[in-house]
Amino acid sequence: MELASRQDPYLQVVVHTAMCCRAVTLLLQAVFDLLIPDHAADAFSPPRLPEPGTYDLLLERLLGGLAHWDAEHFLFIAERGYLYEHNCAFFPLYPLSLRAVADGALWPLRQLLRLRSRLLLSAVLLNSLFSVLAAAALYKLGCAVLRCRRTAFLAALLFCISPANVFMAAAYSESMFAFLAFSAMWQLEKGQSWLSTLLFSLATGVRANGLVNAGFFLYSRSKSFALQLQVGSGSVRKLSLLQRQLLSVASSMLLTCAGICLPFALFQYYAYLRFCGPGLELAVPEPLQQLALDKGYRLVSPNGVKPPWCSQRFPVVYSYIQDVYWNVGFLRYFELRQVPNFLLALPVALLGSWATWTFVVANPRHCLTLGLERRKKKQDGKPRAGFCCPAVFVYVVHATALLALGFFCMHVQPHLLESSQRGCEALTVVRRLGLNRVWRSHVSSPSAVRRRMGCAGDGSVAIQSLSRSLESASRCFLVALTVGGCGKRIIGK
Repeated sequence: MELASRQDPYLQVVVHTAMCCRAVTLLLQAVFDLLIPDHAADAFSPPRLPEPGTYDLLLERLLGGLAHWDAEHFLFIAERGYLYEHNCAFFPLYPLSLRAVADGALWPLRQLLRLRSRLLLSAVLLNSLFSVLAAAALYKLGCAVLRCRRTAFLAALLFCISPANVFMAAAYSESMFAFLAFSAMWQLEKGQSWLSTLLFSLATGVRANGLVNAGFFLYSRSKSFALQLQVGSGSVRKLSLLQRQLLSVASSMLLTCAGICLPFALFQYYAYLRFCGPGLELAVPEPLQQLALDKGYRLVSPNGVKPPWCSQRFPVVYSYIQDVYWNVGFLRYFELRQVPNFLLALPVALLGSWATWTFVVANPRHCLTLGLERRKKKQDGKPRAGFCCPAVFVYVVHATALLALGFFCMHVQPHLLESSQRGCEALTVVRRLGLNRVWRSHVSSPSAVRRRMGCAGDGSVAIQSLSRSLESASRCFLVALTVGGCGKRIIGK
């Protein structure tokens, strides 16, 4: 992907904005981490072994705010592997990438920094890169789906300035997953099926919710097959030809889904061998053994009692961890004491529902037929562009399904929902400002603004057009935020 293409000034602005947002996020977290003491949460926090040195402590002071909560799991896995059972809720591709950078590019710093400090620095570098690439990939995807560069551009900008960026900067897997998912969707829209499958498969190796992305490929193949059946007059097709086409489509779907699900299956098999089968005796340091005793964590123990999930017909450790360790399940979060968290979730839930309703109202027949009906000749004019473009249907369905799943089955965590709420406020502010400040830093005159935004006439017309585009872009941004996995707890770990 050519990030700084001279032929596309929109892409240049997206990349520059993403880089600036990443730098500001890192600066703000360093400042506030120094000013505000850490919250004493009962979360996974293993002891530092060996003891950190002077430069480790300095790095911890600067970037320590990015190494809490789930980041502790990723850094611990990258350093010591899957030592505790509940570590298996976090998939291996991201920790492996951190370890590769720490032992590769940052190897010269081994005399100054311990391994964990190099892993934290690797996370900052990798996530900064992946977040910029994710914004660029989202812009390209928007251009392909929305058929409107301006709306795609504004959606990508909103993605960059979202307060959820804190999770794109921390040692979480969101940045890597968003880049892989957006890139896979973009390649699928371009017709690059095998490359798309590879990227979707890698995304599944990063996060378990990558399994849901198989739906994009299944829908694409089903839609192509359904439209092919409707081509031509009402003559009856030869049964043998129809059978061959159906067999080809079915085999393609089967192979693709198998490829996308393969990382998930391999990781579950690895966890089974590690915790259920006979393995090598591991030399676990005493502080880590004591942590397991204090917190009730299950360690790898070849001679110990096997976990309950080992005896299940389909021993899937991921679902067991979500059930036992985090109490994830249908309506389990519906408790009176969680009402404040649901109130925090209300803005993003309403905005997501509003986006879905807007699309359904604009495309009722398309939604009823699931987009599998071929357009009639009188409808074959210029396709509608923007968020209400029929091509957006599968993304709206995906985002709506994840929103419903997250609301009814997952934990509604305050830090996600607060950022979502502030993101809604940011949408309103940016819409009123018309992104004037952003454009003034990248173009030389108001006429250039109108020219590049595709607007004509005076400045008020340009701002009105921009406001309408931003309203459509905000819906696209909400869909992208959900599809890309940037919403931290919308679908679990």
